[in-house]
Amino acid sequence: MTITEHTELIRRFSDDFTALQEAVLARMNGICAPETAAALEHASLAGPVTVVLAHADVLARGAVRRAELSAQLPERLRRLRAHARRVRQARSQAEARYKEQRARRPVGRSRPVDTLELRVARRASPAAFVEALRQELRDRGLPEGTPQAPESDLARWAWDRGTAGGEPPAPVRELRDCDDDAFVRALLRDAREEENPYLPHDAVAERWSRHARAALAWGRYAIGQAERDALACPLPARRTRLDALDDAYQDTAVLAARSREALLRVTDLHDRMRACVTTGPFADLVAQCRAAALTRFTDVEPEVWHRVRELTARHRAHCPERADGCPHCHRALAAVLADAPPAGTGEDGGGEHPTATLPADVDRYALLADLPDTAVVAVADAAVGDESARCGYGWAAEDGTTGHGDSLASGSGEAEVIGICVAALNLLEHHEDAPVVLLCDSTEAVDAVDAALRSADPTAAHRTLLFPESRQLMDRLVRHRHRVQVRWLKGHIGHDLNETADAFARLALRRATGRIPPSAARKEETRILRSLGSGAGPLPVAA
Repeated sequence: MTITEHTELIRRFSDDFTALQEAVLARMNGICAPETAAALEHASLAGPVTVVLAHADVLARGAVRRAELSAQLPERLRRLRAHARRVRQARSQAEARYKEQRARRPVGRSRPVDTLELRVARRASPAAFVEALRQELRDRGLPEGTPQAPESDLARWAWDRGTAGGEPPAPVRELRDCDDDAFVRALLRDAREEENPYLPHDAVAERWSRHARAALAWGRYAIGQAERDALACPLPARRTRLDALDDAYQDTAVLAARSREALLRVTDLHDRMRACVTTGPFADLVAQCRAAALTRFTDVEPEVWHRVRELTARHRAHCPERADGCPHCHRALAAVLADAPPAGTGEDGGGEHPTATLPADVDRYALLADLPDTAVVAVADAAVGDESARCGYGWAAEDGTTGHGDSLASGSGEAEVIGICVAALNLLEHHEDAPVVLLCDSTEAVDAVDAALRSADPTAAHRTLLFPESRQLMDRLVRHRHRVQVRWLKGHIGHDLNETADAFARLALRRATGRIPPSAARKEETRILRSLGSGAGPLPVAA
């Protein structure tokens, strides 16, 4: 195969999503032509291959789910499951290859290395140097922040200046300026109706990547609803419902691919931003600001500066890397100044600040010794599936009451919140005056519920709660905020109520997805209750 033909094949795969996916799946199945396999190894296709496999992964799992719900022959179901496993494995391998390729990519920083004195001073007295740099930036009329791309305000300012080319097109401005809910709706239209060519624009690429997960969650929500509808009717009448399930999987496959594409786009944007701030005029400006900040630093910390100069002068007399500016020596020198071992390896502040650690005697468990005797304590847990937004939740209380059920959740945090809310509302109803304390092993869920209860505002938890089911439950729970507490509990340590709640949550998920017959579910429920009844007694003080 000639170089021209090889290049043409790579170009075709870059431009044709379907052709690329067919080629990738053919390679996965061992039926790929040698020239196609060679083209797929090209570095420019490493990212796009992860996109097509994200799409294929959802479709493969959708095919398995339809086969399960339509009671197809076991042999066909085995083949579909085997194919889905191969696609999942190929996807994992492709993503690992893409990460390895990025790790090997040259950083491309051509900005001159700062002087050794500056690097040692910055590392030895980070707070003082940062304040000096902040003052220098302020006096020059520049945004505050250390010049690191793409996170800092100064880097963003440089990028905006370097790429200013007038106002972006009107559709881009609309995407940039709309609220978050409207933006997610635009992502759903992009997947379900017509591809939006303006999403990759630099002005909205970061926002696209940020909200792609929410859009993908709504795709899984549609799968969950369609799956529930299919399970609600007998097998002979499921055809239409399964067609709707297929449509939901098709849409979600596109959302998964576009989510991966958004990540590639924003990664490329950040690479270009780094190149912008580490080369050319802006790199010179950064060097000038840091040099001027060092001058300010010497005025504020003359003794430190004197020690820095003495130490670096002695070091240069014997350093084998002095011709290169001693590029890595500042860490050890700063450690000598601080009379401490070197910390971290980051060039721009990584490891400059010690990591805070909790005292050894601080107990992270949910301490219950401060509760009144009348308090009703329960543990809630949840389980989520891979294919759809279906989730199961379960809870068990000290007084022997238990409960479980299913709902729809965007992730484990939201599912755990649903379990907390359902358990608390049930206990509030049956214990009219007693305070109710819910324990949960999810810090995300505990923080979300606690924020809503403390602020008396359900929207305080909306970062975790995406779907209407959980938001409605939180609205109801906040009305009883004065009687409800939620605390963290370390999970999977053999605690009776925690293990019971977990078992009920997993049972509820299996029952909701039709993976356990009703008769078997009833037996499993009886077994769980019997196991709880044989426990060692009430909840201990340190749960």
